[in-house]
Amino acid sequence: MTTLEWVLQGALALGLLVALPVAVRLERALTGLRRDREAMAASMKGFAEATREAEGATLRLRAAADSAGRGMAEQTASAQALREDLRFLVERAEGLADRLDAAIRQARGTAPAAARPAPSPVPSPVRSPAHAIPHPVAPPSLAEEEPAMPRTRVEHELLQALIRKRVS
Repeated sequence: MTTLEWVLQGALALGLLVALPVAVRLERALTGLRRDREAMAASMKGFAEATREAEGATLRLRAAADSAGRGMAEQTASAQALREDLRFLVERAEGLADRLDAAIRQARGTAPAAARPAPSPVPSPVRSPAHAIPHPVAPPSLAEEEPAMPRTRVEHELLQALIRKRVS
């Protein structure tokens, strides 16, 4: 072998000795990247699963909110109907209270004939036939006549007490 060959082989051996630590570092870096890539893939799978669960929870929450909204709308509609019924009952009770007051004054004889209030008919709001309640045309007298409208137990007892008071 000639000197030139020896120099070239020595340079090649020196190059290999220098490249060996670089190759070892490169191998370690690639191993780390592979490990990180596997961890990244596992993280991506976990993220995708968490995203699917969040979407499912969002859909369930939206369905629950819609259901609650519908339930609230039904309760509001029911409350509106009850409010109208209560308004009707209050108006009717005011009319009955006026009639009862007039009957009491007439029974006591305290109100002069000119000062006695004329009984007013109870206003009848527009209602469906299912909710219609008959209204008397004239106020009932304290005599034991058959009333134009069936009386409640309380009205009946009150009228009986007024009649007893009148008799005694």
